[in-house]
Amino acid sequence: MIESKVSKRYAKALFSLGQEDGQFMLYGKDLMEFTQFCQDNRDFRQVIANPIFGVEDRKKVLQIILNKSSFSGVVKNFLNLLLDKDRIGAIEVITEYYARLTDGLSNIARAEIITARPLKAKVLGKLEKSLAKLTSKKIESEVKEDKDLIGGIVVKIGDLVLDGSIRAQLGGLKESFKKG
Repeated sequence: MIESKVSKRYAKALFSLGQEDGQFMLYGKDLMEFTQFCQDNRDFRQVIANPIFGVEDRKKVLQIILNKSSFSGVVKNFLNLLLDKDRIGAIEVITEYYARLTDGLSNIARAEIITARPLKAKVLGKLEKSLAKLTSKKIESEVKEDKDLIGGIVVKIGDLVLDGSIRAQLGGLKESFKKG
């Protein structure tokens, strides 16, 4: 919980800088690239995030990567600051929260759509259009398949969950029979 609050503060600070200089989208892209690099290179991530190694040694390793990157100077400084403050291990959480801030400013809502079978492009388009009307935001969706879902669909947008699965409908019927 504390880690999450601290991560939000770092994300908000970088986002604020990005708003001031109009580069918040670029900073978000740079953070995403660095986070993806860390996920793809576990050894690198373990070295820079592990306090067993000295700060100077970890900085040298980070500098090698940053020197080869095309990241903005602000993001490079931000990543060095995270290393100095021993927060570089929270880069995924920071990046995720930064993306939420960017989405909010850009009027984008991210929808997680869970289905039993693949959705056809036409159906997905209609669903996204309906969700856009519901939220008054542009929808960016990620479709996942869940073989345990008997049928129907579950949509998650932030804290909003729309459960139109057969499992939920059967659960509702079960409750109705209990009451009736």
